[in-house]
Amino acid sequence: MTYLTEAENRAFMGDGSRNAAGQTLEEFLEAYDPTKYQCPCNTVDMMVFRSQGPFDGDVNKLQLLLVRRKNHPCIGLWATPGGFVELRESLEEAAARELAEETGVTGIPLIQLHTHGDVDRDPRWRIITTSYLALIEKDLPVHAADDAADACWFAIDFHEEESGTCRLVLFNKERGIRLEAKVHHEVIRHGILRDDHFALLAGGGLSADHPILITEALLYLQRAGKRN
Repeated sequence: MTYLTEAENRAFMGDGSRNAAGQTLEEFLEAYDPTKYQCPCNTVDMMVFRSQGPFDGDVNKLQLLLVRRKNHPCIGLWATPGGFVELRESLEEAAARELAEETGVTGIPLIQLHTHGDVDRDPRWRIITTSYLALIEKDLPVHAADDAADACWFAIDFHEEESGTCRLVLFNKERGIRLEAKVHHEVIRHGILRDDHFALLAGGGLSADHPILITEALLYLQRAGKRN
């Protein structure tokens, strides 16, 4: 079985020699079984923030786009837009497609933020997600579609205590929705390298580990605002 085209495979020829079994690359690929190992699934999740003017580093002036899940798992809970990566698309293509399918938002810049892969983060299968971040300094209408039962903007009340507990409140006054989550944040330094660790303390109406994804994005925006 071969996954890439013959032309695409040429980039992986190496020095053109045969392996220990006497196979060329083409023969090796023809005999290769991709189901030999259990493989995780890949998803993308998008944190899309909206500012009414130029961002000044205060994340509590931002709004966050969330969707309400209409299917299992976490049915009825609020989540960041996201979904599964298809076999022949890049992560960036998947992020743009899923955002458009669930919220109608298109044509905005998305930057890759982090990869989350805890083994217990989804009951369906081992699912690894790559998170994306967008900051829009304008009004952006949204509408729910695909796997989303609803989509709307939430105001933010976020702060981190000295203990490392991050308190996240998201609210939409028009709909009377208030979500309260808590995440523990710890920074471990290895010389000049920084390693951020997160643990979910309370979900507060948000899907799965999405409070962690949102908290990480807010901390990133805080640091970016200070640098500017």
